[in-house]
Formats: sequence, structure tokens, C-alpha cells
Amino acid sequence: MNRAVQAAMAERGHTADSLAARIGVDPKTAAKWASTERIPQTRHRARVAELLGRDVDDLWPDALKRRTPAWFRHWAEMEREAVSLRSFQLAWVPGLLQTKAYALATLVGEAFTPAEADNLAEARLSRQAILRRERPPLLIAVLDEGVLRRTLDGDRAMMREQCEKLAEQATLPNVSLFVVPAAAGMYPGLGGPFTIAEMPDGGRVAHVDSQAQAQLIDKTADLASLDRRWERIRDAALSRAQSLNLLREAAASWT
Repeated sequence: MNRAVQAAMAERGHTADSLAARIGVDPKTAAKWASTERIPQTRHRARVAELLGRDVDDLWPDALKRRTPAWFRHWAEMEREAVSLRSFQLAWVPGLLQTKAYALATLVGEAFTPAEADNLAEARLSRQAILRRERPPLLIAVLDEGVLRRTLDGDRAMMREQCEKLAEQATLPNVSLFVVPAAAGMYPGLGGPFTIAEMPDGGRVAHVDSQAQAQLIDKTADLASLDRRWERIRDAALSRAQSLNLLREAAASWT
């Protein structure tokens, strides 16, 4: 149990029922906040801390001391809370589907020590826990075929393992994977990768990467533009069954 939360509730005379009533959630949800494994959603956390008279980092230090880079933490929180994620990747396997070896390969050439790179890779893999929880988000990922054909220093074993994992994940009920084949030629996805998250309250936010920085987008007009781009990218992709066959073929090609 989270002793800090329990002590603060007792000191302020709060129960799960009273917190739930003040914040507007189900009492069962509020009760889980006293567990070390459950952290309130971002929009509730500050309010809970205020009611309990504590700082957020005193009640849930792990929420602020993640190994995830500081610039990525806000999106990581959104990703953890999302009910669905639509991700298009032009150059990399999505972080939620990477193997440890592949994650490390994406960091080669960056200004990290081996220990820092390992730490970042482990943090990336820890995000994958959302796909294994009791109520996982729906993940729909579209990859450019080039992602499956590109390796590092001829490391065929690394790519075989990664493609095999993708084929395995593609069979999960909450994961749909699609591949845009090389034969598609030019298509809207060449403009760059992005992910759109749908939150429990129906709100949406997008994460868009670039060489210089990543940004979060929540303006209605910008999200509508990404929606249109997403639909055109999906139109260029193979069917789910065809994509799974291509993933398996890619894995075999790296043997």
C-alpha cells in the first residue's frame, strides 16, 4: 500500500468515498489510489494532493522520478491514460512495440554513455506495460515498410527478433498493425511520424516528432488535419492480414 497516501487520508479525515465525491470519480477508483501500483490520472493528481494537503511528489514520487527524459514525460503520462492510440511511424518501430536490442540500436550515435542508453531503453520498454494491463488501450499502428528493412551494422538477429515481436503483437486483440508497402510510392506519411491519443474523457492530443524537437498538439484544427492525413495513410497501407504476412516475411528475410 501507499503509506503516504494512507497517512494523508487519515490526517485529513478522508476516505475513498469522500475523495471520490469531491473529485467526481467512482469510489473504487479512488480506493486504488492508496495502492503503490495506481497513480491518479494527470488531471486528478493535483486535486487529490490539494485535498490531502501534500505535494504530488510526496504522494507519488515515481510519477516524477521516471527514467523517461523530462521532455517526454508529459506525453508518457498521456500515453498511459489513453483509451486508444493511433501511431504512424516512418523510420522506427513504435516505442510501445520495440525489443530491448532495437531500442538500444535507435540510440547509437547519440551523446549517451552505455549506462544512459541502457536506462533510456529500459524506460521505453517499461511503457509497454500499458498493453498488458487488464484494460489496455487500443493501439493501431501503421509502419512504412522501410522500417522492416533497415538494420544497424548488419545486425540481422536484432531485426529478426524485432520483426518476430511485431508479428506476435499484431495478433493481440487490442493491437492492429498495418504496413505501407514500398510499392505504394509517395504517400502522405512521408511528411513525418505522429501519434494521436484519445483520452478517457473524449479529449484528444497528438505527439509529433521532428529532428529538433517533439511537440504536443491539442488544437481542434490541427487534430482534424492529422485525422485527414491518417486516413490517407491507412488507405495506402495493406490490409491487416496482408500486413501480418509481410511482417512474417520480413522476419524470415533476416534469418
